[in-house]
Amino acid sequence: MLDTIFTKIINKEIPADILYEDDISLAFRDINPQAPVHFLVIPKKAIPTINDITKEDREVVGHLSYVAAKVAGELGVDEQGYRTVMNCNEFGGQTVYHIHLHVLAGKIMGWPPYTDTAKPLE
Repeated sequence: MLDTIFTKIINKEIPADILYEDDISLAFRDINPQAPVHFLVIPKKAIPTINDITKEDREVVGHLSYVAAKVAGELGVDEQGYRTVMNCNEFGGQTVYHIHLHVLAGKIMGWPPYTDTAKPLE
């Protein structure tokens, strides 16, 4: 298994504000929220990037969206709306190499979701 901060959260080696847990996934509040409501949904299976998802992982990855909607409903942000994002690799904004679904809510989201200060593709 990958040794990431998420592995440590799954193994309860470091604390997290856990919102939901089952045998497949874990949802917890982001420690550096980018919206009034910002939580992550992660699989307990260590998958480094979206590029590493296998055919056998399809149900696990679909389950992340199910959990995102369930927790959004429990937090009361499902009706007003929310954004889900999964980053992939450096230019995609991924910083922890264990796939995770960001769920952001509680404010109107703009589009595009980046600024002119973003690092250009080289």
